[in-house]
Amino acid sequence: MLPEDEQQRWNKFELKVKERLGTAPDLDNVLMFIGVYESGRPPKNFTEKERMELKQMALCTILAPARYFELMWVDDTGWPHFRNLERVPEMNPSEREEFLKPYILRYAEKNKLM
Repeated sequence: MLPEDEQQRWNKFELKVKERLGTAPDLDNVLMFIGVYESGRPPKNFTEKERMELKQMALCTILAPARYFELMWVDDTGWPHFRNLERVPEMNPSEREEFLKPYILRYAEKNKLM
């Protein structure tokens, strides 16, 4: 469970994502939101493969400051490529969400998405 101040910031961020997506965000939607933001692509109906790639890019991006991933290069299309530095621990979905929330909040604050 997040400390109260982080939970308030998370609620504020969720509201912003909800305003932009038009739906209540779950963790997958939040990662998609970050992936689309990072890619610079206009929102559209993405294929399942594109959705997975965008969520993976978001995950690498938010965990890079914690040294789980390192940005290696950005290709000609603007797509970032990461190297895995440390294995993300195995966890169930609720543990994963709680683990990622602080990293998502740092990313959102840094990029003025709140």
